Amino acid sequence: MSTRNLPAAPSPAADWFPASWRARPAQQMPTYPNAEALAAAEAKLRTSPPLVFAGEARTLTTALGRVAEGRAFLLQGGDCAESFTEFHANLIRDTFRTILQMAVVMTYGAGMPVVKVGRMAGQFAKPRSSDTETIGGETLASYRGDIINGPDFTAADRTPDPARMREAYHQSAVTLNLLRAFAQGGFADLRRVHQWNRDFVANSPLGPRYEDIARRIDESLAFMAACGLGGQPQLMETDFWTSHEALLLPYEEALTRTDSLTGGAYACSAHMLWIGERTRQPDGAHVEFLRGVGNPIGLKVGPGMTRDDLLALCTSLNPHNTPGRLTLITRMGAEKLATNLPPLLRIAKAEGLNVVWCCDPMHGNTIKATSGYKTRSFDAILAEIRAFFAAHRAEGTHAGGIHIEMTGKDVTECTGGAQAIADDDLAARYDTLCDPRLNGAQALELAFLVAEELKAARQ
Repeated sequence: MSTRNLPAAPSPAADWFPASWRARPAQQMPTYPNAEALAAAEAKLRTSPPLVFAGEARTLTTALGRVAEGRAFLLQGGDCAESFTEFHANLIRDTFRTILQMAVVMTYGAGMPVVKVGRMAGQFAKPRSSDTETIGGETLASYRGDIINGPDFTAADRTPDPARMREAYHQSAVTLNLLRAFAQGGFADLRRVHQWNRDFVANSPLGPRYEDIARRIDESLAFMAACGLGGQPQLMETDFWTSHEALLLPYEEALTRTDSLTGGAYACSAHMLWIGERTRQPDGAHVEFLRGVGNPIGLKVGPGMTRDDLLALCTSLNPHNTPGRLTLITRMGAEKLATNLPPLLRIAKAEGLNVVWCCDPMHGNTIKATSGYKTRSFDAILAEIRAFFAAHRAEGTHAGGIHIEMTGKDVTECTGGAQAIADDDLAARYDTLCDPRLNGAQALELAFLVAEELKAARQ
């Protein structure tokens, strides 16, 4: 988490202020039964220290600007929904470690830097397809993430509680502190990370397929050591950023701060925030809030995105067309992406839009298994990524990144991969509170396969 080479902060529109979203229609927002408790929670957050700093967010914008220009690649990954109960150092460490391992492999494949952004330290809120859930004739509010309500099917747990925002803030602060220590304290040593990858290759059923990449990374590290570059800081530490969906706007507004250096407003809950497919209405509250903050922002792009919506959203969210300010995260499913993405790429290219194109291959491929569990197929995830790269090759644009839901834990939530997880295996370690995640081995296997795509695109 560096603050080098700070770009200028974007200036918010004259008609924007942190609470201007309150005058717009807001989707996917809870109704709190106690307005006084909500106001008290917001007031406490407004006086709390920021979780991240404006300079960090500007530095990430610069890094993503290189992605937009085709000189870097974005790896964004982490939990579908962080949990108050599953909160411990080992889980944070294992997810961070897996992302590092993926990044090393992709760096080799791309021949360019990989910008590492975790869905961590704030990914507590989730949009839902229905406001309510009915079980056994009883209807309660849907679970919307630990920052809003609880997962247990009881009236008490499902009632939105604003005190949960404070718990989310404190857990995010601890997670960020640990991530900073991991990133800068020697845990991210490139030689250590590559040895972890070596261990994976040795133990994976498909290890021989990945041996060539691992061997070539070995050769590169040996060459750098022979040149006396083995002790360079760039090999011992890394930049790592955090992100989450900016769904709960009272929380985001309460953590918005004015930067003392530039006078710009920044959402200080994370380095990068994104707008989901269900909340991307051009006149909606979420677009209104994020158009005014200086952070780099993401926008989910589903198969229903129209030309007019794309242009309106890009104009609103990135009016100065700044490279790195806006990341378009496609989430369509492989077949729909092959049909719907190329026209959007052509529109963006013709209009000269400076955006990062990133592929979320998870949300368009969620199915219900015969065992009753919600799952995703590794093959479908890989198919969407390959379709994403193919579309960019055909249009002459830069396939800029991937955005995945994953964990360092050995869960059984997505089927397939070298482990050959089947429907009947899902019940063994199905731990997610919302959506199925790739486990550590599946995520790393995906990284090796993406590296092959990146290498092919480079050649």
